[in-house]
Amino acid sequence: MEIGNKDIHYHLVEAAKRHDQSAQFELYNLYVKAMLNVSFRIVNDRDEAEDVIQESFVNVFKNIDKYRGDSTFGAWVKRIVINASINILKKRRMDQVDVEQAGGVIDDAYEVEEESLSVPAIKSAILELPEGFRTVLTLYMLEGYDHKEIGEVLGISESTSKSQFNRAKKKLRVILKERYQYER
Repeated sequence: MEIGNKDIHYHLVEAAKRHDQSAQFELYNLYVKAMLNVSFRIVNDRDEAEDVIQESFVNVFKNIDKYRGDSTFGAWVKRIVINASINILKKRRMDQVDVEQAGGVIDDAYEVEEESLSVPAIKSAILELPEGFRTVLTLYMLEGYDHKEIGEVLGISESTSKSQFNRAKKKLRVILKERYQYER
């Protein structure tokens, strides 16, 4: 499928495909900040996130001819960034949080009212989650992936993704309760 005019950066993408460096630079500037945030939410390390972005944009422009317009250019770049971020997690050889190990640790669940906590407080608490929980929660809630897609990307089952997501929410509530003495 050819890139359609539905992509707001159609002309820039076409110019970048012709190796127009100014178009590539403009596309980079349009997406770098958002993609850095995406990567940081996954890898939880600024330096590693910056490395991911560098590597990702090299890959974007090296493989831009493979972009066919099935999704927006931004969604295509985001997928590359997410995959590179997940590869960093794999390279770290950090164990995915084993659902069996996490079982039973979190007993009391309660609802957190969004109005009572600031966005920065919640973001900070998310960064304290174990890596496996944080990754699943980020991909599901912030990046819009469904559990089947998360399972495919992380190499886990759909049910493990759902379980880790639910345990991540519970753990997040515990962190917020401890930090802000919020209880309902």
